[in-house]
Amino acid sequence: MTHDAGTEPTVPSDGDTLVDWRAVLAGAVIGLGVLVVASIVGALLDRNIADYDESGWRAVLFVVVLVGYLSAGFVAGRRAPSAALTNGALAGTCAFVLWVPIRIVIWTVRDEHKGLFTGTSPVFRPGQLFGHLLIASALGMIGGVIGARVVVKRVR
Repeated sequence: MTHDAGTEPTVPSDGDTLVDWRAVLAGAVIGLGVLVVASIVGALLDRNIADYDESGWRAVLFVVVLVGYLSAGFVAGRRAPSAALTNGALAGTCAFVLWVPIRIVIWTVRDEHKGLFTGTSPVFRPGQLFGHLLIASALGMIGGVIGARVVVKRVR
């Protein structure tokens, strides 16, 4: 599934696949790295700042998480420009899915006295999980398109 310089990406035939799992994995690993760093920094700040929930750090780290999803898609789209939307969406989503077990480990180690899914302040709320999946997919797609356009501009 290749395309010539100066032309639009080709539509895959029956024998081709839209998903380039190597591109998805590469993007997901990059995105996961950003998410892990944001989680660790967030845990450290939460432990050391008395009013962490009221501080501006939560918003800053949320933006870092969004950049993680975008960068996952960017890497996947750059590696597979002919299917940038698909691979970018999968990379962003996979980065989030791979992050969830790491977040559970952080919750277990910290012994936050919070429920994982229940209680007054659970670590994961169903709405948050769904929202992150949606945001990860959408930003992965946007990153994928940007990554593919970088490749196309370099080829021209």
